[in-house]
Amino acid sequence: MNDWNRPIIEEFRANGGRVGGPFEGADLLLMTSTGAKSGARHVTPLGYMAEDGLLFVFASNAGAPNDPAWYRNVRADPRVTVEIGTEAFDGVAIPVEGAERDRLYTLQGERVPPYAEYQRQTDRPIPVVALHRASEQGRGRAVGDELVKIHEDLRGRMAELRTEVLAVLDGRTPPAPDLGRQLREHCVAFCDVLGEHHDGEETQGFPGLAARFPGLAPVIDRLRDEHARISGTRRALAELVEDAGSRDPGHVRAELDRMTAELDAHFAYEETELRGVLNVIGHLWRAAPPRSAERGTTAG
Repeated sequence: MNDWNRPIIEEFRANGGRVGGPFEGADLLLMTSTGAKSGARHVTPLGYMAEDGLLFVFASNAGAPNDPAWYRNVRADPRVTVEIGTEAFDGVAIPVEGAERDRLYTLQGERVPPYAEYQRQTDRPIPVVALHRASEQGRGRAVGDELVKIHEDLRGRMAELRTEVLAVLDGRTPPAPDLGRQLREHCVAFCDVLGEHHDGEETQGFPGLAARFPGLAPVIDRLRDEHARISGTRRALAELVEDAGSRDPGHVRAELDRMTAELDAHFAYEETELRGVLNVIGHLWRAAPPRSAERGTTAG
């Protein structure tokens, strides 16, 4: 937070979004973005325009020749926090392009004449940025919500497999000639669905996000590292189920708990970091749901 912005931010937060001085009566919000180079969080007061349920902000930089730092930040990582009045929400900041950008900027210049003057002072087209709520759904399919549904399916499959294995170990499932085969089939089905899901993310989902939003690299790198570890977990799970009857029940239970916790943590992190972005920019996530994402379509 620079010295110029500090008193504005403090006054805004102390007075429910109202400030005095040169900004008295202005439509003002606070946007917190992540530094494209530093990774630090930065709070910026910005004038805004509301239209059709969206908030729009303008990277005018008071007519300077260069884009402001906050705009470079959101181009790298669109995840922001927005404070307006007494409300705060997680948002996704996406630049508006083409004729729609021109229309919105012209409208803002008519409402607040200094913005028209800012554009006259610089050769760069001043960017217009839409602030979407992270919880909203984009115009296409809500890909972030679909991701959560896939994860819920996988969580359910893992829970069913765990229950079946423990029932055998605890003697609650009567021995049957084909019981081992059934457990193996259930395990293979679960691992295949999980593998397809991660393969789709690696080949179709992550590259599009990384190309447009390089600031998401730490998130994507972590998810890729977790995919590699979970690939090993899938192999270990298959071995555990294959030979569960000859192992110590306490060891099997502990391993199943560990694997379940690892998957839950991975899914939760991905949902927290990417769900909002994917809901707004679903066209970047081209990975189709696994062929067996609907319940009951695989063996076991």
